[in-house]
Amino acid sequence: MSVVLDHHIIPVRDKEESASFLAEILGLPYQGAKGAFASVHVGETILDFSTRSPVPRLHYAFKVSEEEFDQVVARLEAKDVPYGSDHDGTYNGKTNERAGGRGIYFPDPCGHSWEVVTQTYQS
Repeated sequence: MSVVLDHHIIPVRDKEESASFLAEILGLPYQGAKGAFASVHVGETILDFSTRSPVPRLHYAFKVSEEEFDQVVARLEAKDVPYGSDHDGTYNGKTNERAGGRGIYFPDPCGHSWEVVTQTYQS
């Protein structure tokens, strides 16, 4: 049997706001909250957003194709969401080029740091 991450609970200030934001930016479907969670399906993994307090600042990264990367950047720009090439939160509007691919970081409404890369850094 292969091991697959099934789900991860992400604490946020507003589960609907954070889940719908991420789904829209990544171009994924979002069906609304059900019970305690607002879930976004990313491949085989479910991200369960849960309204909590206090909220720690967390970081998540997704690997996407070159075409999907361009689409994510376009969605961020259309929504005036800052993004940048470094993980330090400066959001300089640039793309990094690491490990032979491209990458960006951007914040969600709750302050979590999201990253989109076209090539895994560990490869």
